[in-house]
Parts: sequence; structure tokens; C-alpha cells
Amino acid sequence: MNEKFTVLDLIDIDLKENNALNLRCIGGRKGLTRTIDVPDLNHPGLALAGFYDVFAAQRIQIFGRGETSYLKALLDGGSLDTVRKLFSWPIPCCVFTHDLAPGKEFLLLAEEADCPVLQTDLGTSDFTARIIRILQDIFAPRRSLHGVLVEVYGLGILILGESQVGKSETALDLIRRGHRLVADDVVDIRCINGNILLGQGANKIIGHHMEIRGLGIINVTHLFGVGAVRDRKQIQLVVMLEEWDSRKNYDRLGTDDQVMDILGVGIPRLDIPVKPGRNVPIIIETAAMNERLKKMGYNSAKEFNQNILKWIESDAARSVYFGQEDII
Repeated sequence: MNEKFTVLDLIDIDLKENNALNLRCIGGRKGLTRTIDVPDLNHPGLALAGFYDVFAAQRIQIFGRGETSYLKALLDGGSLDTVRKLFSWPIPCCVFTHDLAPGKEFLLLAEEADCPVLQTDLGTSDFTARIIRILQDIFAPRRSLHGVLVEVYGLGILILGESQVGKSETALDLIRRGHRLVADDVVDIRCINGNILLGQGANKIIGHHMEIRGLGIINVTHLFGVGAVRDRKQIQLVVMLEEWDSRKNYDRLGTDDQVMDILGVGIPRLDIPVKPGRNVPIIIETAAMNERLKKMGYNSAKEFNQNILKWIESDAARSVYFGQEDII
């Protein structure tokens, strides 16, 4: 992640329904510009007990029922040393779940250290699951590629190729045939959990618009309806469009599995030559269905190869090649 992500960004992030964090600041507002540098959390129970040898200060500190009860016992007993030491570390912020609130002494120490104190009505487990999912998405490795991302028969297909090869026109034909557009021109790709590539438009404002040479900019949502678009999709197949080269030997059997590496994840790749008379959208539809069959364990090319080998090894094949007299 190139841009800094602050505590204020975490509070202001636009999340709804089952993703909402319901965060609000109850103290240390001057520190809302502190940056969050790692997508991890920490429960500071050991730190409050005075053990700071392995304290993960760079993480967001989560105070659940257990930590809050222990903190209350410390404050009621006047033991503020471990709390002061907690704020001597450059922690991003403290979050109290279950609508719990710390004592006044804790808030005063947080104000002195300019450390934000946040509160949420969510339970600890629910909040932890949501914020980890959000932080992993924010801190995920990413890159942008010039291309078009479409969903064809439920499969996310990234269409790449040189300029003017017909990427947008191909995608437009696919949309007209009932498939969905995710992004045109620039596709923002993020790697989630180290093995899943999620693609979306680099700009939400122009994400579902397309540039068609000779026609101009079109709004896919307005022309084809909201069912013709989606915000993001996992990339499961890469289609590379290229001008037909008569000198190049193209794969005619489909037995040579090609893979394109994107952010360390290998994605199946198909090179499709383009020339007048070839219906590229239908080829891509067929490729999508064939890829789904492969994921279900059926490979047409390999089965064809095996059948040919069995036929060659059979008596009927030998009689064709050698003749009956040779066999006798």
C-alpha cells in the first residue's frame, strides 16, 4: 500500500451492513492522524499486567470484556504505571468493543499521549473478524493493468492485449449477450490471502463506462441495466488478444497449459489470435465453459489425447497401419 492509512481513514471508511465497524472516537482526537502500518490486532492483556517484552505496539489494541475489567481493577486500585507505559509506545489506537468505556484516568492519559481511543457496539469476535477482513483488503498487494475485466458464466475473465486490438468491443459484445462488465480500460488488481486476485475498476466514478472508438463514451449501466455490471470479481482466467500472425504456431489441441503470473499468483492464460471472420466473444464464452469444466475435473484436451493413444495401441489401429498380412 503506497498511501498512508490513518485512524481517521478507518473511522471514515464507507462500510455498510455486515461490514460496518460502527467506530466512534471517545478520546485522543489529536492522534487521529496516526498511521496504521500493519493489518494485525493485539489484545494488551499481558501489557496491562506489566509484561512488555514482546508487546506488538504497531498493531491496533483491542479491549474486550476481559481487558476492560482488568483495566478497571487497575484504575480502581490506583495502579497507573502499566497504563502510562502502554501509552509510551507509539500504538495506532485503542478500540473498546461491546460499547465498553474506559475510566476517566485512562482517557486523560490517552489525551496526554495523543492516542486515539475508539468505541464500537460490536462484540469482540464480530469486530475482530470484520476489521481483519477490511485491513487485509486495504493492505493487500496490488497492481493495475490496462485491459477489460468481465464476468462470463460466473467466471472472472481479464482481457488483455495491445491497443486497438478490440478488447472493449469484445467486452461490449459479451455484455450484449448477457454477461457482466466489471472494469474497462484500467483494472485495479489486489491479491487477497496470497492466492486470490480480486479485480475492480481503478476509478469508481468511471468504472462502468466504456470507450468505444468511433462511438465515444457509453454508460453500460444505463444502456444495459444494473444487471450488466458488478463492482468486483475474482480473476480466474486471462485472455490475451493479439493480431493473427501466420508465422506463429498456435495451440490447436489445448494441451499446453499456459499460466500468467500476477502478484505471485498463477492464472490460466489463453492466447487468442484476432482476424476478420473470427467471432472472439463466442470463443471467450466457450473458453469460460471449458475452464469451468477443468475446475470440475474434466479436461477435454487430455481426454482426447488419451483416446487417441488408446486407439493407436488397439488391434484395430495396428491393422490400419500394418495391414492384415503384416499382423499374420
